Amino acid sequence: MARVSDDDKGHSRSLVKAILLTLPMLLLTGFMLSGVGLPQERMQQVALTITYVFINGMFFLMMYTRRTNRYRSTLFVVYSLCFVISFISNLVETRGSMVLSHEDMVQGDTPFCHMVIPMVIIPAAFTRTIIFPGSMLEGFAAIGTMLVLWLGASIALGRAWCSWGCFYGGLDEGFSCIAKKPIIKNISKKWTYLPFAILLVIVLTSAASLSPTYCGWLCPFKAVTEFEEISSSTVLLQTIIFFSLFIGLVIILPILTKRRTQCGLFCPIGAFQSFTNKLNIFDVRIDPEKCSKCNLCSKVCPTFSVDSESIDAGKPRITCTKCGKCVDSCPKEAVSFHIKGTPIGLSHERARLLFVYPAFLFLSIMASGMVFGALERISLLVTTGSMIR
Repeated sequence: MARVSDDDKGHSRSLVKAILLTLPMLLLTGFMLSGVGLPQERMQQVALTITYVFINGMFFLMMYTRRTNRYRSTLFVVYSLCFVISFISNLVETRGSMVLSHEDMVQGDTPFCHMVIPMVIIPAAFTRTIIFPGSMLEGFAAIGTMLVLWLGASIALGRAWCSWGCFYGGLDEGFSCIAKKPIIKNISKKWTYLPFAILLVIVLTSAASLSPTYCGWLCPFKAVTEFEEISSSTVLLQTIIFFSLFIGLVIILPILTKRRTQCGLFCPIGAFQSFTNKLNIFDVRIDPEKCSKCNLCSKVCPTFSVDSESIDAGKPRITCTKCGKCVDSCPKEAVSFHIKGTPIGLSHERARLLFVYPAFLFLSIMASGMVFGALERISLLVTTGSMIR
């Protein structure tokens, strides 16, 4: 009986600690959501309440279970799905369809996408122009706003952007969670260099042509956002490529491999983000004194960032997105979040909290508007039969 009582006390202490750790996030997200103004309509108030409870519920469970990836992944996948619902609904409402016309591009009505960032750097430096048909400061997803958001997140979190912020990343992550076991288990390490090769090609071709070539030819997410009006055989070919890449890289391969194949084996912005891992103070480390070389961290890493070489080196490769899956999966607690410049293995939980607070807050900032918008659209569908106002 005494042991049961001790267990109960332990659970109570864990519960109280989780509540106390969640309070700052409750205040921060509440301030963030109220800053844009409280809605007057009953339907919107309900959607906002559900958004607030859901986001903070995920953070509470993250604190209570001391498991980072499971609840990050849940919110991340929901956020990406809500992005698609909200974004497409807004496009149809404002334009009448997902089609991007030549007039829209001339008028600068295209929302700026972070995928474009590596392609605009050289032209911006040498020609002082942004090779993207969007508005610099006005409208939804203005170029200036997105650049500031991306830069701040990259300095603070590095490539954690890809697991805590990218509104596309949750799609291939969601499909990677469908199967219980991978059908394709072994993927050659050489494929992990492909995103860097694609990055080099699109940067050079974009600089030469003064147009974002990745957006024009290779972006899988055109299938769920916006695409150019099919007015020629060239545009038809581009559209076929977009949908084929989406089906193959975002749906089929993640299901077969249980990995984020689009993110880990193809995405050039992911490769670009890898270099920002050098800019921030957080990383993931492997304690050689605790590690039993079971390779479980390598097997579960969704972005192919952990292998036998990185285990021996005591840290994942530069492509690590700090999702926390290897940390949660390690049976010896040898893998942990880490603050650069501190001893390995010291204050695991403190380092995790110092990383998770800004990372989760950034995810909640990105997710809240999309979840709220999607819930509003779904409620419109239920009550009026259409997601369009």
